[in-house]
Amino acid sequence: MSTDAEPAAAEPEAGRRDALADRLFQSMIASAELASVWLGLRLNLYELLRERGPATVAELAKGAGIDTRYAREWLEQQAVAGFLDVEPTGNHEQGAGEEWETRRYRLPDPHAEVLLDADHPAHAGAAAYWAGSMAEVLQRIPGLYRTGAGLPYPEYGADVRLAIANFNRPMFVNDLAGWFTATPELQARLAAEGARVLDAGCGIGWSSISLARAFPSLRVDGIDSDEASIAEARANAAEAGVADRVRFEVADAAELGAAGGGGYDAAFVFEALHDMARPVEALQALRSLLAGGGVVVVADEKVAETFTAPGDEIERLNFGFSWWHCLPASRAETPSAAAGTALRPATVRRWAEQAGFAGQRELPVEHLFWRFYELRG
Repeated sequence: MSTDAEPAAAEPEAGRRDALADRLFQSMIASAELASVWLGLRLNLYELLRERGPATVAELAKGAGIDTRYAREWLEQQAVAGFLDVEPTGNHEQGAGEEWETRRYRLPDPHAEVLLDADHPAHAGAAAYWAGSMAEVLQRIPGLYRTGAGLPYPEYGADVRLAIANFNRPMFVNDLAGWFTATPELQARLAAEGARVLDAGCGIGWSSISLARAFPSLRVDGIDSDEASIAEARANAAEAGVADRVRFEVADAAELGAAGGGGYDAAFVFEALHDMARPVEALQALRSLLAGGGVVVVADEKVAETFTAPGDEIERLNFGFSWWHCLPASRAETPSAAAGTALRPATVRRWAEQAGFAGQRELPVEHLFWRFYELRG
């Protein structure tokens, strides 16, 4: 026998069901559109539209060296998605009713900044390279979950280097110099003549290059265990005109020793500690390379202090990366701390204590994605 309470109780459940169904539907559209941006970047289609201006299907196909039918499909999809504008010709508005051969497509300047200008604060084209990397490895992930194995970072492909580097690059280029105004003592030390710093987990080098640009007399040694990243970092430093002060080497931070140099005024780990299989050993090694009074500065994910579900967008972003990339990549080494992307403050504090640091504090740096920690002693 039903009661009046039963329909009322069913309504919230039906609402949750429908909300999730709609969310997955929207995610399907968004993921397909993100992948289409990846294609446009990989084939330099956006760059061609910015350089040559509005183009027809035939003009884009010829300029990019791609098939005409595929060029039409991509252009129409981009216009439907709102990424490209359709230029009106004749008496038609927005190309309505015109034949596809004469329709012209334009990349709006604001969209060009988002998609192509890697130094612009609004740049977000890097998101598409995450889609490319995921496509490269996704079919392998179920096997990892069954066996507990990891997946080495290089096997995520070139797209993962571009994704990480280009996501963080605008922050390094535009914001890095301002991060240290909250710590005048460190800022003065970095600005001193003869200052030297180590950038551990430097990727393709934008953090190291930005440090050198922010402090004109600073010498920077960047290290990363990925050979392809270091090769790109060296090229980027040369192009940026700082190769005389910025040096890159292939090295694992956990295997550094005082014999390899030392005397650094500071060591930096920008969004790399959570990826390290042996983070305590890495912090111990960095500590051993510091000059007297030197510090290690760690910038890592600004997730919640404790696990909270459901989480906010930052929490979702980090877990969205972790399940298929950060965790499997760190588990490619044995032993591994297997931290995953959601590196919480208590874990950083515990690792710092285990590494022998006498003092630690969270720096008052305003940042949407990262917390900054200063480790001393």
